[in-house]
Amino acid sequence: MSFLNRFFQDAFDQSQLPPIGKNSFDAITESDLASHLEIDTYDSFQLTAAVRPAIDLKIKPTQGYRHDVYIDEESQSKVPVIMAAASKENLFSLFMQLIQRLGPVVDVVLETSHNHDGGHKDLYREHIDMPVLTSTLWDYENLLTNDGCTGIAVLNPNTPQEVQFDEHKLLIMYGSPLEQFEHILEINNVNDKSDIRFITEAEHVHSSTDEFIRQFQALRTDLGLDGSHLEEDNESYDGGCV
Repeated sequence: MSFLNRFFQDAFDQSQLPPIGKNSFDAITESDLASHLEIDTYDSFQLTAAVRPAIDLKIKPTQGYRHDVYIDEESQSKVPVIMAAASKENLFSLFMQLIQRLGPVVDVVLETSHNHDGGHKDLYREHIDMPVLTSTLWDYENLLTNDGCTGIAVLNPNTPQEVQFDEHKLLIMYGSPLEQFEHILEINNVNDKSDIRFITEAEHVHSSTDEFIRQFQALRTDLGLDGSHLEEDNESYDGGCV
């Protein structure tokens, strides 16, 4: 099943991944693979349909958050980061609570890797009223929660702060202060775990459907995103979706 190799390239630490041609899916049958992809709950943590961990389960999905630091390559400035994973039943509601803290008017970045051509595409929308944004996003809860090729970020460039709901369905908060985001996580039983590891840090598989592609285009239209706001980022390629 070497066709799966192309899906095992996205991790924060590439050294943790096996060499191409030596992943944990190679030795299993098609039926075993199908059975593994049907598993969506580990202990009390429920995955969305967007992503599945490796067959060897080196990292078991779990709920929690940790602090990190993002270093800008150009300026070398350091930005505080919180990374969080939440079980499916609370995930989208939690995202919506987090973005409310960004202010009444925000910018939006809609990310897609549906095209399979070796990169992500980011679509930008500036200055959208929060009530308009939240109303639109609730209409697309299924897409944003379950499509492994769709991600979204909401940001306030004046703060500056950002909340990202990425393709792996992780929640990533950038900026300072972060205490307001920590409070929301904690009251939703997403607790601080300094040793937590995320699904991105080992082999994993994304998934999407033709219906999700159609819904993505509809969301793009509803958010007022046209081609003039599109930017390609080939360096962020993580292997696409199945």
